[in-house]
Amino acid sequence: MTDRLRFGVFHAPYHLPMGQNPNLAIHRDVKFVKHLDELGFDEAWIGEHHSCGSELIPDPITFIANVAPQTSNIKLGTGVLSLPYHNPLWVADRFILLDHLTRGRAMLGLGPGALTTDAYMIGLDPLEQRNALEEDVDVLKRLFAGEIVSIKTARYELVEARTQTRPYSDFEVAVAAVASPTGPRIAGKYGDGILSIGATMSAMAPDGVDTLALHWDVMEQKAAQYGQVADRSKWRLVGPMHIAETREKAREQVRHGIDAWFDYFQDVQSAVHFEVAGKDTEERIDFVINSGLGVIGTPDDAVEQISKLQAQSNGGFGAYLVMTHEWANWADTLHSYELMAERVFPAFQGSLDSLQASADWAATERGTLGGAQMQSVVNAMNKHAAESAKG
Repeated sequence: MTDRLRFGVFHAPYHLPMGQNPNLAIHRDVKFVKHLDELGFDEAWIGEHHSCGSELIPDPITFIANVAPQTSNIKLGTGVLSLPYHNPLWVADRFILLDHLTRGRAMLGLGPGALTTDAYMIGLDPLEQRNALEEDVDVLKRLFAGEIVSIKTARYELVEARTQTRPYSDFEVAVAAVASPTGPRIAGKYGDGILSIGATMSAMAPDGVDTLALHWDVMEQKAAQYGQVADRSKWRLVGPMHIAETREKAREQVRHGIDAWFDYFQDVQSAVHFEVAGKDTEERIDFVINSGLGVIGTPDDAVEQISKLQAQSNGGFGAYLVMTHEWANWADTLHSYELMAERVFPAFQGSLDSLQASADWAATERGTLGGAQMQSVVNAMNKHAAESAKG
């Protein structure tokens, strides 16, 4: 088991129901990350999307550069940057600049691109995206290492390419993994982290595939092949949650927007590997809970879900990331994350252990010390009475 479990969010973001003012939605994303920073969340990963009308941040690097000066401690990652959409040289240059601007608080999450409509608009064959990712990560790593790179692919050409500036820090790189082994293959090769976006999807996977076992097995195989270390502290599991003081209250709150979220995945988004079931509100809420996809319940339910994932991972992982959504209204959403920080974090970070030990010790000593204290009060009263009698 890894040490202190970290907590964060995987923020696409899904601005649903549709029809929201996009300017207000984007500025609300900034407020949201600031709120997480104040609550003590460890990290926030920001997505890149260009179509489908809901996931409104097209450039996570720009977003992170904006929000970083408004926060203090939370680490900020591209979650994820769709590398095959870009020239690796410009990605390297832009991220090195971000590394300097944030003084090492930025993380680089990479993936092939989730929305096939994004790839379609730039003429990229979805069948080639995963191969392109493996090829482009190799180029990107060489550029980060200060190499001079010349290469010609079907999508770009580099001629004696190099970055002018060296990175500020030894920043962390993580690769997205949903259903295919591509992400763990790349992460294992370089000793990087994995973002298991399909962490809670095993129950829905065809043929009973254990997604977590697949991700980590491939990671370990490739790490061993390339002389790297498969580090569980760099493994992040992603899944949706909404919590409230009671299960009934949580169910009532998510009725605000869960139908729009389901409609988006069932009818709009072209990433069909993420399939959800249910046609009416109650069916959909039950699906999230009963399939194991996520939590709609209490902090105790969240603790139980994460504990199950720890057991399933057969050795632990480094961070749990809440897949963000707008199932509930703004105020209830913020309160859900407040409950996470207040009630769920301590169960996995040991922050209450010493407090409980102190309370237990005080309870044990209460009789003896309390009696001595009362005797001290009596003695003081007697002394005062005696002095007063002498006049």
